[in-house]
Amino acid sequence: MSSDLFDLTGEVAVVTGAGRGIGEGIAKVLSDYGATVICAARRTNEIERVANEIVTANGKALAVTTDVTNDASVEELAKRAIDEFGRLDMWVNNAGGSPIQAPLSELPREEWDNTLALNLTAVWQCSVTAAKYMETGRILNISSLAGEDVIEGSGHYSAAKAGVNMLTRTMAKELGPRIRVNCIMPGFVPTEIMMTALNITDEQLPMIEKGLKLPAGRLGTPRDLGAAALYLLSPASEWVTGQVVRISGGM
Repeated sequence: MSSDLFDLTGEVAVVTGAGRGIGEGIAKVLSDYGATVICAARRTNEIERVANEIVTANGKALAVTTDVTNDASVEELAKRAIDEFGRLDMWVNNAGGSPIQAPLSELPREEWDNTLALNLTAVWQCSVTAAKYMETGRILNISSLAGEDVIEGSGHYSAAKAGVNMLTRTMAKELGPRIRVNCIMPGFVPTEIMMTALNITDEQLPMIEKGLKLPAGRLGTPRDLGAAALYLLSPASEWVTGQVVRISGGM
């Protein structure tokens, strides 16, 4: 049946940064298509809310408090998947972001180090850990258009995300065919992290949407990214690996 192309029944997915925004959208879409979802993030109350909403909608979910910049915490996250459900099939590296905008010549060294640790090093460490616990599986990295496009004031974030793009391609070569590795670069999705980083208010969004003149006609939503993640993690994309895909409404 054609529906089998997107069937994730019986499979287990870890989604980092799953307490809000894009991570929440991905977690809920994967659950809608049958996956058991482990919601991971540092804010326990947020991932417990998401996990509870998934369970209330007749899905299966577990919240595991995790700091992706801590190797032991990442290892414990992977072990929980195996201990609780006996398998690990999908890992989504979504946790990331940077709250500070500054020219590279004025950026504090601490912020450079923190941004690379969260947005690049953690993606590498999570992927290595996930691969260790997977028999076969899929890894999906969430990058950004900033990984390809210059955004003044976000050079540190752009450098990290450009690294994620190349990490994706390299790991797909090194882990294939046992594990497929792909990457999404989201466009303008007005999440809390993005709006804080760009100092944008809800009232400004209609003007921004009008100014961008996106071919798709609107700004993105977490569910839009969830749908793209579903494709790259499902049997429908079994011949797709090492790809970095812009999901941006045409931006």
